[in-house]
Amino acid sequence: MKLDHIERSRLRVSQTNMRAKGKAPDVGDLIPSVRARGILVPLLVRPTGDDEDYEIVAGRRRYVAAGIVAEEKGEDPPLPCAIIEAGDDAAALEASLIENFARLDPDEVTRWETFARLVKEGKSVEDVAATFGITERLVARILALGNLLPRIRNLYRQELIDAATVRHLTMANKAQQKDWLALYDSPDSYAPTGQRLKEWLCGGELIATKAALFDPALYTGPIVSDLFGEDSYFADPELFWTLQRQAVEARREAYLEQGWAGVELIEPGRHFPRWEYEKRSRSRGGKVYILLSQRGEVEILEGLASRKEAAKQERRDGEPRPERPEVTSAMRNYLDLHRHAAVRARLAAHPGIALRLLVAHALASVGHWNVLAEPQRSDNPATAKSVETSSAETLFDEKRRTVLALLELDPEASTVVGEGRRADPVALFHRMIELTDDDVMFVAAVVMGETLEAGSLVVDHLGCYLAVDMASLWHADEAFFDLLRDKQALTALVAEVAGPQVATANAGVTGKAMKAIIRDCLAGENGRSQVEAWVPRWLRFPAGSYRTPAVPEAEAVPDEAAAQAADRAETGKTEAEAAEADEGQGGQANTAPEAIAAE
Repeated sequence: MKLDHIERSRLRVSQTNMRAKGKAPDVGDLIPSVRARGILVPLLVRPTGDDEDYEIVAGRRRYVAAGIVAEEKGEDPPLPCAIIEAGDDAAALEASLIENFARLDPDEVTRWETFARLVKEGKSVEDVAATFGITERLVARILALGNLLPRIRNLYRQELIDAATVRHLTMANKAQQKDWLALYDSPDSYAPTGQRLKEWLCGGELIATKAALFDPALYTGPIVSDLFGEDSYFADPELFWTLQRQAVEARREAYLEQGWAGVELIEPGRHFPRWEYEKRSRSRGGKVYILLSQRGEVEILEGLASRKEAAKQERRDGEPRPERPEVTSAMRNYLDLHRHAAVRARLAAHPGIALRLLVAHALASVGHWNVLAEPQRSDNPATAKSVETSSAETLFDEKRRTVLALLELDPEASTVVGEGRRADPVALFHRMIELTDDDVMFVAAVVMGETLEAGSLVVDHLGCYLAVDMASLWHADEAFFDLLRDKQALTALVAEVAGPQVATANAGVTGKAMKAIIRDCLAGENGRSQVEAWVPRWLRFPAGSYRTPAVPEAEAVPDEAAAQAADRAETGKTEAEAAEADEGQGGQANTAPEAIAAE
């Protein structure tokens, strides 16, 4: 290679230049510099063999900018050029692409055109990857675009279809691609995109090959895979389920031979309430549960027994019957999920703590660390909706989507690899290398939040350590009130929000009436002062109880309204009954803050 100054009239853009085609480039950013100092970075050129002319391999934008400035000034000085050997198209293509990688990042279709030409010139995928410092998988993914119809590639280049749609279209044969384009062009039809496109191509049922328990060699049906080489699916669901159930039955028989008390199969679509089960060894009546999903995935849970079965076993073993719990299992589920949502929302803002917790989880595991996202399951639809729409869950979901964008993953997926999908660890590793330390710490915090087990002691300890403010992340909703059952706890809640005198005066009313008092105090309605930022003891960090003492003893009441409440308590009348009596005598119902709200 040698350097020289060459007249602009002797230069033309080479067809090997990756930007040779298309509209004139935008050179607005170059013009001021070229006006002031001229062309400083040499153009990469090579001889054409015709009349000592040269073709530009890299530097088209500088060439165009120089022409614009020459017309403005009326001067056309020769341009600095680096001259390479003539005839080596592959070397010229590499030079053009390398330079443009460092400047304006070309779209994937432009990269495909250049990579395909390099391969045609004799370069291997390994050579291309080594030249540009990218992974072989990335080169293969870009080259896979060559299997698409030219029109689909142009739609992608024009950003009329997204990357996910293009990726799924690589699974389609040419006939399916034409059918899809026909739907795309029809004003009366809908062309599926994204996940729906994948279902359209697979006939509506998506079963990934990674879900198989059986030897893949036993499957003789067709398999659909994208040309990026990342995902593949069984195209014959009926054959898959036949083989999968045979494999599941073999597992079941093996567990029974090992002496487990039972092996239960949970069919696809059937909900399995994990919180209603507890760990039990095989010798103490533990069972095995095999969970099948509609996507063909199988999860095996060893050593579980329902709480009812566990209680029977304890009585058989002579253990004392436990005291009736203060809250129902449904309420415990509600409380656990809300505390869990609040803690992980707070945890996502403390990546240093999350990273340490992440390491602690790894060290505490047995065998290989199998990381799964917390399912946050509830068989109570109201509880599920309450958590899903809570401020804490909304805050965490925003952070989760930010992480998925950083990792270039599906925004609707879990951050945890293996939760409904698989990712190439090498590709993820290369992506992580590109991230800053702060981004990596943020990813760790969100992943730890998504895998944090709801209802665990870790949630309680983290909530205390992080000083989680539940009042800013939770409010009493209808799901909470519907799950309140314990009369003693309700009386204590009334005392907490309305005062001990009100709780004492209404000790004999119905649970519905007590809930009405609590609602009025929280909303500041029906003459009651509003109580702000209230959180029941069960949801605080650390969590508390209302059992001892349930209601503080009422003290002397200085005002007339409270004195009336005490009188009614002595006569056995409720506020509502006293109000009715007053109205019957022509008087007015008590409207003091202690008066109970209408049910």
